[in-house]
Amino acid sequence: MNAGTDRRTPDERRTVRVSKYLSKHLRHQPDRIGITLDENGWVEIDELMRAAAEHGFRFTRAELDHVVAVNDKRRFTIEGSRIRANQGHTVDVDLGLPPTQPPEYLYHGTVASSLDAIRAEGLRPMARHDVHLSPDRETATRVGARRGRPVVLSVHAGAMHRAGLVFRVSANGVWLTAFVPREFIRFPDRHA
Repeated sequence: MNAGTDRRTPDERRTVRVSKYLSKHLRHQPDRIGITLDENGWVEIDELMRAAAEHGFRFTRAELDHVVAVNDKRRFTIEGSRIRANQGHTVDVDLGLPPTQPPEYLYHGTVASSLDAIRAEGLRPMARHDVHLSPDRETATRVGARRGRPVVLSVHAGAMHRAGLVFRVSANGVWLTAFVPREFIRFPDRHA
């Protein structure tokens, strides 16, 4: 959405800016502002806010709490005086999520241009630690729509689990697994 068609209020735009800033530094580039995530991805809130301010991006604790509370994807968790991203890291962290039995089917939102690679190789985590799967088609559709016209793949997670593949579920309901072999993926018709 460009600035000319952005119908959000200034407060909503600010919330999005803070959320994107947190995602960038709690998932991908903590070193860019000089913070260190612990082995489980946590950082002290005071340290994060101080580092952000020193790098020209100030936000209040109230703004931070608001972003965590209203984010529709529940990307962040606050625990005491610490904060972390719930999943999607490209930096090395162990979220400490226990293996969990998945539902029989999970879903993955993508775009048509990715289908040939997925048919050949299955679903791979790419730069992330895990493949992200959604619990329902609607969520997967929204995920796929971020990159264009969405295509939703059905993943036979129950069969994967019975075959010994491990699943974990993040605090915000995203299902994580290291890899989805192509034989567990149901693709849409080629002419769909």
